[in-house]
Amino acid sequence: MEKRNPALQNFLDSVHNALASDGTVKAAASSVERIFKALETPLPVSGKAGERLPVCAHLDDALRTARAASAQLARVADAFEKLEPHLTWRRRMGGPTASDNFDDGHANVMIAGPGAYEERDDLWIGATLMAPHVRYPDHTHKPEETYLVLSKGEFRQGDALWFETGIGGTLFNVPNIKHAMRSGDAPLFAVWCLWVDKGGAS
Repeated sequence: MEKRNPALQNFLDSVHNALASDGTVKAAASSVERIFKALETPLPVSGKAGERLPVCAHLDDALRTARAASAQLARVADAFEKLEPHLTWRRRMGGPTASDNFDDGHANVMIAGPGAYEERDDLWIGATLMAPHVRYPDHTHKPEETYLVLSKGEFRQGDALWFETGIGGTLFNVPNIKHAMRSGDAPLFAVWCLWVDKGGAS
């Protein structure tokens, strides 16, 4: 069996531990269970060096916020910091609901999934970093999705009102629901986990 990079394994374990806590939304429990069961089988990792985007200048602030919130989130933040040099940050396309500063004010990183540090097709695990006062565009996708929120920010599902999970909070997006997020006066940093089940993504 392939042996997983210890930095990646430590990050995955820290996220799993946070998502398995009593504070995780119940609707996400079965999805999280499937994702981390699949992750028991490691796959090869990319040997490429990571790449940053300008918005990553806000990462230290976001990780500091997570560390101050709880020991559990501090473990996630520390593990991500050690893994991050291996990761490649990318922009996504905006849209009519994105803020004008979206292009330079956000970055996504795929940690496990297609084109990720650990290449696989059954799930996606990644993270989003947003500078202050940035709105992510409304978007949809087939895989169900669980967020672990490590800083302040607001989220929206469907046409409902914006809401906060709080630092360390979670939310669950059912398949194909329209959703978005936005940052306030501080950077927004969140980890997301999607169960794809071999080709269910779009």
